[in-house]
Amino acid sequence: MITIRRVYDPEMPGEHYKVLVDRFWPRGISREKADWHEWLRDISPSNELRKWYNHDPGKWEEFRLMYRKELTGKQEELERLKQLEIKHGTLTLLYSSKEDKYNNAAALREFLM
Repeated sequence: MITIRRVYDPEMPGEHYKVLVDRFWPRGISREKADWHEWLRDISPSNELRKWYNHDPGKWEEFRLMYRKELTGKQEELERLKQLEIKHGTLTLLYSSKEDKYNNAAALREFLM
């Protein structure tokens, strides 16, 4: 099972392995206080795609398609996430966006499912 959660929100029951999937480190969280297991920044959208999208819900469908295209070139990272899900049963993808529905972790989860 793959879940998503905003990195600033409290941990949910049943989270076994947490992976930050953003390109940049979340503001206001020190590395010492980070409560996730891994940071896979290379699985996040490219800077160009991220800047173009800018969390605009009107661009969501096109963003998802463009991000899927980028993900096809990230087989090593995708395999890593699949193996973590198999090993831990539940994998939580963490993101820092204020947008809880239209974010890269939601698109990544959909792609992995």
